[in-house]
Amino acid sequence: MSEFSPFLLYFAAALLLALTRGLPRQMVLLATPVLTGLHLWLNIEVGTTVTHTIMSYELVIMRVDKLSLLFSYLFCIASFIAGIFSLHVKDTKQHVAGMLYAGSALGAVYAGDLITLFIFWELLAISSVFLIWARGTERALKAGIRYLVFQVLSGVLLLAGALVFYHDTGSLAFDHIGLDAGLAGWLIFIAFGIKSAFPFLHSWLTDGYPEATVTGTVFLSAFTTKVAVYSLARGFAGEEILVYIGVTMACFPIFYAVIENDLRKVLAYSLINQVGFMVTGIGIGTALALNGAIAHAFSDVIFKGLLFMSMGAVLYRVGNINGSDLGGLYKSMPKTTMLCIVGALSISAFPLFSGFVSKSMVMTALMYEEYGYLWLLMLFASAGVFHHAGIKIPYLAFFAHEAGIRTEEAPGNMLLAMSVAALLCILIGSQPQYLYALLPWEVDYWPYDVTHVLAQLQLLFFSALAFVWLNKKGLYPPELASVNLDM
Repeated sequence: MSEFSPFLLYFAAALLLALTRGLPRQMVLLATPVLTGLHLWLNIEVGTTVTHTIMSYELVIMRVDKLSLLFSYLFCIASFIAGIFSLHVKDTKQHVAGMLYAGSALGAVYAGDLITLFIFWELLAISSVFLIWARGTERALKAGIRYLVFQVLSGVLLLAGALVFYHDTGSLAFDHIGLDAGLAGWLIFIAFGIKSAFPFLHSWLTDGYPEATVTGTVFLSAFTTKVAVYSLARGFAGEEILVYIGVTMACFPIFYAVIENDLRKVLAYSLINQVGFMVTGIGIGTALALNGAIAHAFSDVIFKGLLFMSMGAVLYRVGNINGSDLGGLYKSMPKTTMLCIVGALSISAFPLFSGFVSKSMVMTALMYEEYGYLWLLMLFASAGVFHHAGIKIPYLAFFAHEAGIRTEEAPGNMLLAMSVAALLCILIGSQPQYLYALLPWEVDYWPYDVTHVLAQLQLLFFSALAFVWLNKKGLYPPELASVNLDM
């Protein structure tokens, strides 16, 4: 049983989803991540390797270590939550695409060679674009095409890098590659960078994700960038250029997010910001920093998914997600409001919430390695996150001005999915030892010391004070029906 690769369960489930309707389809949607998770827990052991020979090339279709195992647990959790959130959907295309997408992510993190990685890399692109196109609007069609161009380009660069790497070394093994590998290393690095949404290569994310369906965006937020983070941690850990790229990623989206009116697009910028913390940790390359990057990827999938679900619920009920048109929804959607606030507290790294116990590992690693000036920039990025995701999202959607909108609470399956994510945010934040025990490297760190807690609370307090003051003085950028020009 340990040689049964988990992505096969997802691909088989995608076929069943295409053939079933109603309750049987819903059962397949929920049972697949549960059964896969149990298979991983009970049967998959660290050190397991499954190979397959094609035309004299030995491909490693499954290589299990603590790094790949942690990401596979994460993807099962993410697909389970997204599955609950999409139970009401009748569109076969969305269900099949979501299941193939999650299965491709699992296949990618178990790939032990660059050709197998390339196959799943491209399957991620092809399956995920249908979650954008499924919305059926002209904007979604065009955004999906642009998204696909970026994703296919990433795959072409990965394949070219793999071939050059094989020519230079005689190996296709997907282990540490590094930029010292020359042209091959740089080609693969840029391929990973596109999927990670590096600066100037990021527009596919902020362009495509907000145009996806209500449920499609939840799937999209969980897999593509996290597979890229996994790949960088596997292939380029300790490359110092990643520290500077990561800090840039953490900082520049803040300025766009503050002036953006589309609240799902605000979250897309916020996603790049959070990946920046992960990329920075990978670039530092110490055990603490790498553990922090991986832990933050785990936390981010859940709390960012929670925020995308809450905004998706608003879009589903109201039909609009522009901050300038919303407000006062806490009266109609009080449960969604409370769950959104949990996500906002988590992404803002409030103590006892998940972001606090993962982001702090990267920040501490920056100080240990004497990147003091970069630590200050990341402190600014942390304050910016609180402004645009911790305050702006729940404030504009549910409070702010009274827009006079009266609607129904989110459907029960959406509330259940958001509740599961919220509970995980609180569990990870209050009991981080369970997540730390799964991390690939030995953990000698505890986030709840007095100095760190007080410092974080001060940062959050003064950030909130600045928001209130700017808002009262009319200096905070107004929400306008406009186009955010981003290259």
